[in-house]
Amino acid sequence: MNGTKNELHSPKPPETVAWWSGSLALFNAENSSAIADRLSFRAIQNYRTNEQPTQDSWIETIEILRHAVIDLPDHWQLLLEYPLLRLNVRLDAVLITERAIFVIEFKTMKRSFDKAARIQAEDYALDLRDFHAGSRHEIIVPIVVAKLGEPTRTQWELPWPGVSSVYETLPQNLADILQGLHRKFVENIPVGNIDIAAWEQAPYRPVPNIIDAARRLYQQHGVADIKSARADTDNLTRTTNAILEAISDAKRSKSFIILFVTGIPGAGKTLCGLNAVFSAETDATFLTGTLPMVYVLNAALAADAADNNDQSHRSAKRETKSKIQSITGFLKNYILKQEDLPEHVIVFDEAQRAWDAKHGANSPFKLPNSEASIVLDIMHRHQDYAVIVGLVGNGQEINTGEAGLAEWGRALDQRPYWQIRAAPGVLDTNDQRQKLFPTQPANMVIDDCLHLNFAIRNVITSSAALWVDAVLRGQISEAKSFAGADLPFFVTRSLDDMRHALRAMARGQRRAGLVCSSGAKRLVADGIWPNFEHLNKDKVANWFLKKWPDVRASDALEIPTTEFACQGLELDYVGLCWGGDLIWTGKWQVRNFKGTDWQIRSAGNATDYQINTYRVLLTRARSNTIVWVPEGDPNDKTRKPAEFDGIASLLFACGARPLQEPRRPTGDGAAGSLFP
Repeated sequence: MNGTKNELHSPKPPETVAWWSGSLALFNAENSSAIADRLSFRAIQNYRTNEQPTQDSWIETIEILRHAVIDLPDHWQLLLEYPLLRLNVRLDAVLITERAIFVIEFKTMKRSFDKAARIQAEDYALDLRDFHAGSRHEIIVPIVVAKLGEPTRTQWELPWPGVSSVYETLPQNLADILQGLHRKFVENIPVGNIDIAAWEQAPYRPVPNIIDAARRLYQQHGVADIKSARADTDNLTRTTNAILEAISDAKRSKSFIILFVTGIPGAGKTLCGLNAVFSAETDATFLTGTLPMVYVLNAALAADAADNNDQSHRSAKRETKSKIQSITGFLKNYILKQEDLPEHVIVFDEAQRAWDAKHGANSPFKLPNSEASIVLDIMHRHQDYAVIVGLVGNGQEINTGEAGLAEWGRALDQRPYWQIRAAPGVLDTNDQRQKLFPTQPANMVIDDCLHLNFAIRNVITSSAALWVDAVLRGQISEAKSFAGADLPFFVTRSLDDMRHALRAMARGQRRAGLVCSSGAKRLVADGIWPNFEHLNKDKVANWFLKKWPDVRASDALEIPTTEFACQGLELDYVGLCWGGDLIWTGKWQVRNFKGTDWQIRSAGNATDYQINTYRVLLTRARSNTIVWVPEGDPNDKTRKPAEFDGIASLLFACGARPLQEPRRPTGDGAAGSLFP
């Protein structure tokens, strides 16, 4: 029988995920000590240790549950210590019924209930909703059990499907909560759809954000458990393996290899690059031209290193900063200072944005050649081998002087000693700036594994990036075809409504924030300041890493980040403040604000750059994006209402949904209660 002492001599079958699981009939028949012994055995298996206070806590939890479920249906399934890899935690108890999933968090060692416990339980439930295949379209109820204090009264609701408000209860009242909710579910849902027997084995595939992924990879976790919540996505692992294979080949054959990894926005290019840096058995570094990414990731890794190794933050920063660097700092070290080069592997983020020779000559460093040529020559200083991984984000060019892949092709033509491996798209494109070579050279190998064609950033739908692309090409009917019931884009004309909705959506540990274009200068009339890139590195890191009620955090919804700061990073919920720098007049029109009025921009690649700016902003969210289109002011020629009406009408025609009045939280422990 599952959980008996006799079973302690052999491991539990690998298909069983929870440390103990069984029907309520089995649970009620099992001895409490036997179940606790089973949990202890799993603790020793996983952590080589088990402490008596933990054992005592399990016994107490089991006894509370035993009294709470005695009158509930025998076929319901109870799971104890169910692991959630993304959060690196285990759920105390999960109760699976035909109509709902109960996530029960025990705080019996605490004196009373608190906000942290509510947020924790809510976050666990949200994680199941987003990443567990058996929970995605079901009702999930988080419950906190504590010994002392006055539990918050939570009004009954039917969040179908979704995560309910958090319920709090004293141990002796847990039975009333479970039985009461069960009766309500039976009354409102005649037939339950949850497969109780199959729930535990349903795939759990978390997609961490870039910051969480960097932390896990730095702690020597690979991308094997960083997958999409959609089972048909496997090229993230294939691409990572192709990169690591190239590094191994270069070391073995003492050669120089450059790879170009392409992918649509949100497909996981940065994940692959970070994994290569942290997994390569050689000195490697991740290079990016986005300084905020350097600030944020290094701050996060340094904080983790300091906490885990009991060292000072200053020491931790020195330890971690070599893994993630700015391309500017890299060039400064190895051109101006001529320092020794330890890195045999570099991952060049957004490689298509490398400077051309003209821009490099006008830079503070007075570069003698294009950035691509200089990087190739720096890495060729090694006498044995070197690998460059160029991550290529299509439609991510947002600055003048960005040369595109064609500049890499010209530089490689002059350096035939570099072996080239690339995705097919670098040759197939009609965009000459992004075409690596006119024809495939002899030293180039095409590898389909180096293209990521499935968006994994958005946990709601894989079509978000496709919808954005169609909108920005002005293809209304095509965009409408991607606009299903799960399209995660909403439009509002009220800044206050957007803020309130973001606060209601960002439950648990989910993060919300505002974004806007750096060219949206007239948003200041509505109280939005589009100058985020002028903040110092500590303020940028605080914006991405701190949490409300810290007013420096993105969750404060006060200061928006711009395309220069958020490229490569992401938020769970995004409020996009649309400016007057990109308006719809039957086609997209790009403008630049100078003096007292807007000026049409048509020279060079100005239109492409500005459209790409909004592509970056529209693809930052892991869940929903709310677009606020201002009402404008008929008395202000720089904020004409008709121009903003045209933008809103276009977004609605493409399938964006109007933002409905957000549901107000009920009870102090309800959704969104972490916000004022």
